[in-house]
Amino acid sequence: MFDANKVKDQLIQGIKDWFEKNGKGCNAVIGLSGGKDSTIVAKLCVEALGANRVYGFGFPDNGQGLNDADEIADWLGIHFSEVPIRAMTEAINDGILNSFLYSSKNDSAIKITITKQTKQNIPPRIRMVILYALSQSLNGRVIGTCNASENYIGYFTKYGDGASDFEPIAELTVHELYQVGDALGIPSKWTYKTPDDGLPFSMPDDEKFEKMGFNYEKLDKYIRTGTSGDYDADVAIYDMHRQNMFKLKPAETIITNF
Repeated sequence: MFDANKVKDQLIQGIKDWFEKNGKGCNAVIGLSGGKDSTIVAKLCVEALGANRVYGFGFPDNGQGLNDADEIADWLGIHFSEVPIRAMTEAINDGILNSFLYSSKNDSAIKITITKQTKQNIPPRIRMVILYALSQSLNGRVIGTCNASENYIGYFTKYGDGASDFEPIAELTVHELYQVGDALGIPSKWTYKTPDDGLPFSMPDDEKFEKMGFNYEKLDKYIRTGTSGDYDADVAIYDMHRQNMFKLKPAETIITNF
């Protein structure tokens, strides 16, 4: 049986131990989305390191707000700053739209077309570039906020929100994190907020997952027991896991003999 209080204490101690080995005296630098994952991670870091060693940053894109990130930071008592990224995403999009691929072999040029998926993944990667720059300037370590549910199906942007120095909640499913959030005393309006990836042209997570044939409840049950109890959902979950395995593995290398 899952013991949220025991797990909470283990996570706090784990963060203390990790910083002792990998950055004694360093600060925790976190991208605060306003969602449960970053809120829980920030609270765990406060408990482990003290509020003065935790730095939160909000990175709203075009048409986005802070989604309570500033209020959460104020409740936690941590350092916080807003870094809007609209100008950066527009600059990259415009740069790609105005680019051509040239070939001297056949004297041809191909105009690059930026896809919807490309546009969706640019903001998370920009955020991580900035987060690492801030971390380096603040004697920090970038703390990730991915959970086991998202990791299993590759529901993150490679080198975006999937990049970090340390992932304290990566072994916990969404429903286990709800319990940890409660054990930490986080207000339910933040712990149980409807999950949303925050990407352009997107929708709430469960609404997106339902279109694929499952939801977080079925996904978490599948991860912990091997089946969601719904054959079609199991197939959909397995297919998404298989299709995104490239995100879950380190980059492969070629072993040469010389």
